[in-house]
Amino acid sequence: MKKLTIDPITRLEGHGRIFLILDDNGKLVDAFLQIPELKGFELFCRGRLAEEMPQITERICGVCPEAHHLASAKCLDACFGTEVPEPARLQRELFYNVYIFSDHLLHLIFLGGPDLLLGADAEKAKRNILGILEAYPEFGKKVVRVRAGAQKILERIGGKAIHPVFALPGGVAKPLSEEDRAFVEERSKAMVELAGDLIELFHEKILPDPSFQSYLLAEELGFPTHYMGLVDGNMAPNFYDGALRIVSADGHEIYHGPAADALSLIEEHVEPWTYVKFPYLKEYGWKGLVPGADSGVYRVGPLARLNVAERMATPMAQEEYERYLDFFGGKPVHAIFAYHWARLVELVQAAEVTLALVQEKTLTGVEVRGELGEPGEGVGVIEAARGTLFHHYRLTPEGLVEFANMIVATTHNAAGIGLSVKAMARHLAEDGVWDESLLNRIEMAFRAYDPCLACATHFFPGEMPLVVEIYGSDGELKVRIGR
Repeated sequence: MKKLTIDPITRLEGHGRIFLILDDNGKLVDAFLQIPELKGFELFCRGRLAEEMPQITERICGVCPEAHHLASAKCLDACFGTEVPEPARLQRELFYNVYIFSDHLLHLIFLGGPDLLLGADAEKAKRNILGILEAYPEFGKKVVRVRAGAQKILERIGGKAIHPVFALPGGVAKPLSEEDRAFVEERSKAMVELAGDLIELFHEKILPDPSFQSYLLAEELGFPTHYMGLVDGNMAPNFYDGALRIVSADGHEIYHGPAADALSLIEEHVEPWTYVKFPYLKEYGWKGLVPGADSGVYRVGPLARLNVAERMATPMAQEEYERYLDFFGGKPVHAIFAYHWARLVELVQAAEVTLALVQEKTLTGVEVRGELGEPGEGVGVIEAARGTLFHHYRLTPEGLVEFANMIVATTHNAAGIGLSVKAMARHLAEDGVWDESLLNRIEMAFRAYDPCLACATHFFPGEMPLVVEIYGSDGELKVRIGR
């Protein structure tokens, strides 16, 4: 038995293992991703006071607590049948676009960035933010400075730096002041400026790279699935609210309507070898981990949102969206590595929307809490950075949680991520060199999704000691590459 140790394995959140199955000649037969950890938030939420849910569920994850916080608050709005006043809605949406910008920036530079800016063959000890800072010192410092400013906005509005406390059923805890507006506006201008810098860097350094282009254009790394995401009334992506749209693998509309109603279109399949469930579209049924127009597999997140949308909501984002579509010759775009480019387009929109929202006159209005009705059942849907997030609660007459279910972005994407791991392994299999370089490239395939495996299994504390195991046709372990 040959054992290779790779240390460190970084830039992912959660815990997973990759299995590669080889035949007698050492050729790849199959590959899949296993998530072996579980902590069931839905179970221990039962019996809790409903108003505690935005603070409880955001503890699922330290990377995207903002998404769970507001999805939970929106779910409680529905449970109590309340209308959120305009100043509170604007405050929530402003906060949320800053989160999208900050989270996408985290991935594009800190997590996925080393793959894009340093290359897959970079020394593994430098495939991190320190390597980025060494290679791009001035740009790296600007990224750190602007992201710190965005995080300060989240702290200022949300009340805490990591787990926000401002959203309540029916609104938010307090109004924003004109001083708050000035604080946010100053930092949002820097966000828009950095968004422009990122576009320039992408087209000068990343897109021209032959290796990256080969991954974008490789046929086997672009399998068809269906797509899901929120859109506004103009058919542009909206991260905080909107109608839910689902398009087929060939781009035809399957559903366009209330986001909460879309739950009836989804079923969740369970496999005995992983704790991640596999949602699929009931209309097509579960046919296994297979792509294609007849499969029930769908994807969410930046790639999906740009596939379900018809335009972007802001000028600079629209311009980059058009360049994106021109490169791929239209949509739907199926390429795994297009997630990175789509994420950049969304980051630009989030920065521009932030600057527009902070200038809204009614943002600092004092009416920030709607009147609550009797407790009942509701669904809250929001676009986390990684994709569509559902929170579904049923409350007792006393306002306690009787039932809770959460379908998070990485769960929606679980089948797609597994297919991507297999596609990348097959793409690399011809080389027949199963070493550390292979591991990093397979990581790149699922890292494109910016997966949060702690969210997907609701597991804490959320490490990523990734293991790749290669088995021969006799079932014997041949190579184990892991932390």
